[in-house]
Amino acid sequence: MSRRTYQRVPEAVRRDDLIAATLDCVASFGIAGATVREIAARAGVTGGLIRHYFDSKDQMLQAAYRQLMTDMCAPSHAIAREEGKAQDCLRRLILANLTPPIADARTISLWAAFIGHIPINPDLASIHREHYLAFLESLDLLIVRCFQELGRPMDAKQSRRLAVAINGLIDGLWLEGSLIDDMFDTGEIAGMALQSIEHMLELAPGALTAEAGS
Repeated sequence: MSRRTYQRVPEAVRRDDLIAATLDCVASFGIAGATVREIAARAGVTGGLIRHYFDSKDQMLQAAYRQLMTDMCAPSHAIAREEGKAQDCLRRLILANLTPPIADARTISLWAAFIGHIPINPDLASIHREHYLAFLESLDLLIVRCFQELGRPMDAKQSRRLAVAINGLIDGLWLEGSLIDDMFDTGEIAGMALQSIEHMLELAPGALTAEAGS
């Protein structure tokens, strides 16, 4: 395990380092094994210094989970608000969520470590809900734009239901492709998602997959 040597750095940078060290420890040892001592050693600081930034291990875990979810969702939020053809943006959003660094073993292990605590930890559950709803909003936005471009009416309830269904499809293929990636050719999982979402949105064949295969 690599340990950083102590250096004087700005407080914001030190806090970010501690969050990164927390995520490293959770990825290596799970939440139970990510002790304050282990995190301090990984960050190259003392336990006393950690208490200057965080009141407890739970607070560190909350900050780490928020950072993980922010890193996972930020590309989708940015893509959903870009100008350009909505179908192109939707394609890139799907691909971003089914390729590294979002779709890789480390991200999966971190997500899995935290997700088991969501039902019993209200603070982690609140963070999870916040990011889940924000991701749905980004998907919803792109779905509405796609249908507007096609001249097809779409009410808010219908677009929301489609966003939930597409999110579920992405989540399932994300897990499958990341955990047993040796069973699939490069891009196969993403191709499955694009083709399935074409059917779900009743888009023309190749509307999403043609560019992905070119």
